[in-house]
Formats: sequence, C-alpha cells, structure tokens
Amino acid sequence: MARQHEVCAKFHRAVELIGRRWSGALIQVLLQGRKRYAELRAAVPDITDRMLSERLRELEEEGIVARKVIPETPVRVEYELTAKGRALEGPLTALGQWATRWQTVENEKVSRQ
Repeated sequence: MARQHEVCAKFHRAVELIGRRWSGALIQVLLQGRKRYAELRAAVPDITDRMLSERLRELEEEGIVARKVIPETPVRVEYELTAKGRALEGPLTALGQWATRWQTVENEKVSRQ
C-alpha cells in the first residue's frame, strides 16, 4: 500500500506543478527552443511580468528550465528546457491531443454598452 501511495503522491505533485497557470504554456513554448524573457512574454498571452518571473523561477528550481546568462554587452539571459523538461514533450503532446478532441473554449467576451 505504501508503494501505491508513493506513486499517487508523485503523480499529484507532477500534475500540480505542470498544471499551475502558465507553466504548461511556458514549457510548450520552450519545447520550440531556447528563448529570451521578452520572447516568452510575447508568446504567452496575458501573462504578467510578475507571473512570468515566478513561473520561470519555480520551473528552474524543479530542474525543468535552465537559465543561461550570456556575457555580452548588454548581458543576455535565455531560458531553455533541461533534459527533465524536454521529457515532458510526450505527455504534453498527449494532453494537447486530448484537449483538442474533448475540450471546448467558451467565448469570454463581455458586451459593452
């Protein structure tokens, strides 16, 4: 029973990490290759600078994203997936296929008068 509980706890932790708002989207963008902060900001609609910084820091702490400082003038910072992060490509692709088949997106426009 302890072994089953361990698997459930790991699964739950993984879903909570990747399922956090913006995390999956950032990983999807980084699956395309190394990106600068501004490129990530532009690629993920509606994310704030604060949330982008927070999510990148969390993903870096988890070993999913690596922050690379390039000593140029001016200094350039880029983000890329680690091997651990790239290993999420299959699961995220499968989730995307499931979402395409089973999810609907509701129009959230509010009419203004």
